[in-house]
Amino acid sequence: MVTVIGVRFKKAGKIYYFDPDGIDTSEADYVIVETARGVEFGSLVIRQREIPEEDVVAPLKKVLRVATEEDIEIHRENQVKKEEAFRVCVEKIKLHELEMKLIDVEYTFDNNKVIFYFTSDGRVDFRELVKDLASVFRTRIELRQIGVRDEAKMLNGIGTCGKRLCCANWLGDFEPVSIKMAKDQNLSLNPTKISGICGRLMCCLKYEHEVYLDLRKGMPKDGEIVKTPGGKAIVISTQTIREQVKVRLIVGEDKGEPVFDEDITVYKKQEIRRMKNNKATKEEEEVITEDLSEIEELI
Repeated sequence: MVTVIGVRFKKAGKIYYFDPDGIDTSEADYVIVETARGVEFGSLVIRQREIPEEDVVAPLKKVLRVATEEDIEIHRENQVKKEEAFRVCVEKIKLHELEMKLIDVEYTFDNNKVIFYFTSDGRVDFRELVKDLASVFRTRIELRQIGVRDEAKMLNGIGTCGKRLCCANWLGDFEPVSIKMAKDQNLSLNPTKISGICGRLMCCLKYEHEVYLDLRKGMPKDGEIVKTPGGKAIVISTQTIREQVKVRLIVGEDKGEPVFDEDITVYKKQEIRRMKNNKATKEEEEVITEDLSEIEELI
């Protein structure tokens, strides 16, 4: 087991583990830590705790000190300075006529570097821009191209649900989202309905996916022949959350003239028995196709 604390450098940013190195951080809100970029100011979001060694990326960086009032003031000054840096960079981008959009600016705590985040549809030759910015700020300059998801995370906004973006307010890191998740949840595959304001698949498709996978276990597919308390039937549609199956009973089999019942019957998933040979015959498929098209508006 390893003793660590969790530090976040941006709102809703990823949480990084650091070695407290014997420093008492129990009453601290902010800490000064050593990172790959140098000395950084971060918010303490996870108090000292022990975690398995395999959960830590070695080597573990150390906490330098609990942030003092002077450190907090320096951090505030950096937040003010980045606004001026943003304005200057926008002017320089226009001057050099570059096809890029500036998103955010960040000063490292020790002012050793200024990082400019931007988006662009392709590669950008910003060598002259870097030289120009370096002559203005007289420090190391880094221009970092980011994707549309990171842009949304930095800028924030209102999602289609009417609430502020998850990625910008509490979602620490992006998780892979696939179109299969939308299919598993019976959602419309219309891109405008399942995409966030960043233009990518909505992160919230991931939230309930495992629940849907669990509820779908044992659920028959549309067009499948099943056994129900009312007899043999064809599945018209399923309602995953309610664990219900809509079917049309097959009647008249005993007379040698099987037809689909006019009414749609709803059963619980537990009441449905899937048949080993659950594929419809060629004749049944023709009837199914015809009947499904007739009742499509009713479902």
